[in-house]
Amino acid sequence: MTELGLYLSRRSVNRSDVARKTGISTTRLSDLSNNPRTRLRVTELYKIALAIEANPCEIFSVICKDIKLPK
Repeated sequence: MTELGLYLSRRSVNRSDVARKTGISTTRLSDLSNNPRTRLRVTELYKIALAIEANPCEIFSVICKDIKLPK
């Protein structure tokens, strides 16, 4: 499961509702939630945040917590 998938699960988000509100297919949401190789677009992140009434910055910081600058 991806960080986005974990975040949505912790918040008990209904992915069908998110798909309906955002226009992102349930298949795409499933890929974003389960496949670490699937790349999340910024527009998708923003739409998801609006649909679940969350702060986009909060979601962004949660799903990108392991990204660091090279030394």
